[in-house]
Amino acid sequence: MHSFVFDKAFIGQGLSVFMGFFAIMNPIANTPVFLGLTAGDDAATRRRVAFQAVLAAFVIVLVFCLLGSVIFKMFGITLPAFRITGGVLVALIGFQMLHSNHSAVHHPSDADQADSRQAALSVALTPLALPILAGPGTIATAMNFASTGGTPELLLTVGAFALLCLITYIFFVFGEGLTRFLGKSGLAVITRIMGLILAVIGVQMLVDGIRGAFPVVA
Repeated sequence: MHSFVFDKAFIGQGLSVFMGFFAIMNPIANTPVFLGLTAGDDAATRRRVAFQAVLAAFVIVLVFCLLGSVIFKMFGITLPAFRITGGVLVALIGFQMLHSNHSAVHHPSDADQADSRQAALSVALTPLALPILAGPGTIATAMNFASTGGTPELLLTVGAFALLCLITYIFFVFGEGLTRFLGKSGLAVITRIMGLILAVIGVQMLVDGIRGAFPVVA
């Protein structure tokens, strides 16, 4: 009975982690960005750029998941403080997505995109991997999830992000047909839904941070 409850809770947490990553990375809405940055490239080059981008994003998030506690100790950061800051950041990104606006901290400027087009493969690391896929919001979400428990929670967070990276790669490679099927209105609706989910996750992170910082409130 206890094992069933644990498994059920663990599965629920896994779904929460995955949906949090899915909402903030939003591979559906970022597919047109990828297609725009790789416009004019052949299919092989696009696949290579997509692979390098998701691989770089995974490595960035993995490093922050593994070294999160070290970073905290090095800079004297407490977990509640990080959750409060990360919660505000994630909630703001979600709020802007609700209004179909791209967050300035999660998407590159026009100048960054213009510079990145100078070389076909240079877009894989920036701006695709950082800051579009593994932006501050994604990193904050990963560190928050990974620091909530022990090794199982860490593996769950890394596994969920790895799965999302695979899904993102598929969206990027086969995204041209998807964007035509959904159209601008469909992409806008999906962006707003993901923004709502993201805003709620950010608020929950904020609440958890406040409870940790002020036990009297809890």
